[in-house]
Amino acid sequence: MTDRKQTHQRDDLPHYDQPSGGWGSLSSVARHMGQDHPSPGVIDTLRRQNKPGGHMCTSCAWTKPPNPHVAEFCENGAKATIWDLTRDRCGPDFFARHTVSELRGWPDYELEIQGRLTHPMRYDPASDKYVEATWDEAFEGIGATLREIRAKNPKSVVFYASGRASLETSYLYALLARLYGNNNLPDSSNMCHETTSVGLKKVTGSPVGTCVLSDFDHCDMIIFMGQNTGTNSPRFLHPLRAAKKRGCKIVTFNPVREAGLVTFRDPQNPVEMLAGKETVISDRYLQLKPGSDVAVLAGLCKRVFEIDDEQGGGVIDRQFVAQHTSGWPAFEAAIRATEWAEIERITGLRRDDIAEVGEMYCNSDKVIGIYGMGLTQHVHGSLNIAMYVNLLLMRGNIGREGAGISPVRGHSNVQGQRTVGISEKPELVPLDRIDEMFGFESPRDTGTTTIEAVQGVLDGSVRGFVGLGGNFARAIPDQGRTDPAWQKLDLNVQIATKLNRSHTLVGREAWLLPCLVRAEMDMQATGPQAVSMEDSLSMIHGSQGRREPASKMLRSEPFIVAGIAKATLDPNPKVKWDDWVGDYALIRDLIEATYPDKFERFNDRLFQPGGFHKGNPARERQWQTETGRAIFTAPDTLSALGQAPDAQSYTLVTVRSNDQFNTTIYGFHDRLRGLETDRQVVMMNPEMIARAGLREGQEVTLCCAVEDGETREVGGLRVIAYDLPDDTVLAYYPETNPLVPLGYHDRLSKTPAYKGVPVRIRGLSRRISRHW
Repeated sequence: MTDRKQTHQRDDLPHYDQPSGGWGSLSSVARHMGQDHPSPGVIDTLRRQNKPGGHMCTSCAWTKPPNPHVAEFCENGAKATIWDLTRDRCGPDFFARHTVSELRGWPDYELEIQGRLTHPMRYDPASDKYVEATWDEAFEGIGATLREIRAKNPKSVVFYASGRASLETSYLYALLARLYGNNNLPDSSNMCHETTSVGLKKVTGSPVGTCVLSDFDHCDMIIFMGQNTGTNSPRFLHPLRAAKKRGCKIVTFNPVREAGLVTFRDPQNPVEMLAGKETVISDRYLQLKPGSDVAVLAGLCKRVFEIDDEQGGGVIDRQFVAQHTSGWPAFEAAIRATEWAEIERITGLRRDDIAEVGEMYCNSDKVIGIYGMGLTQHVHGSLNIAMYVNLLLMRGNIGREGAGISPVRGHSNVQGQRTVGISEKPELVPLDRIDEMFGFESPRDTGTTTIEAVQGVLDGSVRGFVGLGGNFARAIPDQGRTDPAWQKLDLNVQIATKLNRSHTLVGREAWLLPCLVRAEMDMQATGPQAVSMEDSLSMIHGSQGRREPASKMLRSEPFIVAGIAKATLDPNPKVKWDDWVGDYALIRDLIEATYPDKFERFNDRLFQPGGFHKGNPARERQWQTETGRAIFTAPDTLSALGQAPDAQSYTLVTVRSNDQFNTTIYGFHDRLRGLETDRQVVMMNPEMIARAGLREGQEVTLCCAVEDGETREVGGLRVIAYDLPDDTVLAYYPETNPLVPLGYHDRLSKTPAYKGVPVRIRGLSRRISRHW
């Protein structure tokens, strides 16, 4: 175990020496205003963003308050809107100048900065170029091929959905897939928070978190695990700042010291901005080794038992445990048998530091547990979540005001898509009700997850792919190995706003269908339309765009889904695509009829300030689990890693930069880590660099250390010294996705283990022996 201090920034290494927010955030937005060529209406759009009657930001899924700030957007939300409303255009003239083979070699950033797609495009194999098409030609061609594939095997088409699509679009898309004949509805959740949907549901009965925004006004302590608020959900910093000012304690566990959870300066507070004042966010910041969350949570639970023993009871809420939980005896036995020395070895933390946090937890009446993909994207990610729930259940911290478990989602509607039927699991969807409403029999077999969809592309069992947004081919694991297989598909349809790498991996037939962004006006037969989405806290919000569309040829996502459906499926008098596209309120009526317990008076409440809550049984202590109670889990391992580092390997954690949203790269300023880089880097602590016989700036190749007969490498990475725990290397997503094996995923959810990949550094001149 290292003696390196775990709670203080190493000033000799790259870091951001300013608080998150503040002038740095404002200057970043100003820079993107200058370089991304936004349309003149972008300021008015930002003014209305995330407010009742305005458009809901596409950057993240953090909730929208009922009483919004003057500017209810963050740095990354502004970047996303500026990016969407660029004046640059990527039209037929661009595609006439470039072959698809040429574009396939372009970096991700260069593809997207070409601007907004303007026309439907068809891939022409003879010229190896995309050529302009009409919407009628696109729907007719796509429908004909989908019918051909369906006649052979309807299970061989995948309908993928990115988390940005609205509830209305998602409902129609799920209906399209089931009318076509399958439940092949993977979405971006499969790659990030599916572990939440599966793991949390198993132990609490709810696939989502239990908190609402007002809980942050009443909590005494917040624990963060594996979540980077400053980059991924900066508006969350406002309720954190308010909680700190009223005395709430905040503790963070994360292998990487992220600036957003260190200090924050509110850009909307003139006193803080002019006087240089800031709020310290984390009272304790412990940099544990990646994949050791199970162990540190076991340590916190162990300390609760110790304090309860020392005080003769009263610390553990035994009345709650007896009334509302199951599995307690096995859990208690496992935790009491766990040795502190093993916890220290796995986490790299001192017992005293973990025990101190355990004491803070015991002294806090109401506690909220926050987590992100640092917990979900592991081989034992579901166990991470179960252990977190264990800790909260011990003191009754689920199902009451000011307490609960709260995952923070990424995509702005990824949680909502699951709510309205985008799911490969038929048992999660009211199929009997859907069949009755639309007069057909839905398929009952389980569809494909993202992992299974990719496997199908590799082995040829997937013949058609329809992508509703996103950059699927770049976001997936084993990306380098899968690229050639996409070209063997019979059909690849991509609904998108900008060009990305997935669009260059054409099949025998490929179509590129440009759609509106959320900030643009959606005019249909009955007038301008609104859409809706669900945030991380299960609140439903309406969204209405006002900007003029980037091209007269753009169409809305519901229009495109309906167009494909009409061209593919047989007519059905109960399936009224044209009526629904003409008036989205009718789609919301369908959603309400399908899910009456969640969407009562949907249209009436569409623009309710702060949104309306869809409800959560676990929040009411109604446990829809196999035991009818919340479930304690006895850990069968103390590591979430599938393969721990050995004498010659390390654990790779893939991360996003401050100038990035998922696979979209806005620029090369990772400001909150103190880096400006081309992203082809690997970060290690200086002691590890020296022990490995490397030097800063040296180019190395990372090699996957999973032995499965495949070779996976990413080369040309420059070594950067950075403040990280031992055994840890840090590199960017999606550049290092080729190192993540398709089969290396969470045991229950099949979420890829992007946060805990075993890797080696190729080219070392000697065997590395590490004993510390």
